[in-house]
Amino acid sequence: MSTETIYAAVIRICRRRHPCPGGKHLDIGAGSGELIRNLGEAISPKSFACDFHAERFAAGNTPCEKVNLNLEPLPYPDAGFELVTCSEVVEHLENYRALLREAFRVAQPGGLLIVTTPNVLNANSRVRYVCSGFANLFGPLPVRNDKLYSTGGHISPIAYFYLAHALLDAGFEKVELDIDKVQRTSVLWLAVLFPFMLVGWLRFMARERGRFKTITAENEPLVKSHFSWRVLVGRTIVLSAVKPGKAAPVLEGDAQVAAHD
Repeated sequence: MSTETIYAAVIRICRRRHPCPGGKHLDIGAGSGELIRNLGEAISPKSFACDFHAERFAAGNTPCEKVNLNLEPLPYPDAGFELVTCSEVVEHLENYRALLREAFRVAQPGGLLIVTTPNVLNANSRVRYVCSGFANLFGPLPVRNDKLYSTGGHISPIAYFYLAHALLDAGFEKVELDIDKVQRTSVLWLAVLFPFMLVGWLRFMARERGRFKTITAENEPLVKSHFSWRVLVGRTIVLSAVKPGKAAPVLEGDAQVAAHD
């Protein structure tokens, strides 16, 4: 799957929600460092990186720490970064909620987090799941696979509601949904199936409200997003959220910066 449109979406959100150039940036699960290189050209942050396969990282002089995100906390101090990105990572993890709590810890007050993951709720993925029991980009897995960065490492399909819920539970606020691109196959399936999906959706909402009482004022916007245009046709979901509080100015020579230089 091409990641260029995903990186472009991340950069677009950075410019809109984190417009100030410079500042400290952490890329969690940085891979080869392509997002860091693209961000460097766009907003020129002072970037840091971590990844389980740190040997694959090749983004110039940017420091990259090796970390097992399933077992270890992020190797960074509290409130150290104005911008945290985590692109195409959470679907590879056993416990993505623990990572989001770590992302909250290392983000500065007022800092921005951007997370991307394959959209398992677009119309194409819903049809695939009905037919096969496997969501799009989440097929049968190789056993004892050590290439965790590959599609064969997709072990956690995460629907939009649960990722947004996890961000809010971690302490973030102002969660916003975006996508990297409209998937044409999903548009075609939606055109064919929309009447049936609409009836099913209305029945679902009526039962959840009336019989099961699971819809609340707090979660209703998240639930409704599951039947939104972006979720129904987007290839990749891109969520951004802010850590509450106002960022304090950080001097270039302070202890947190020095700890990583």
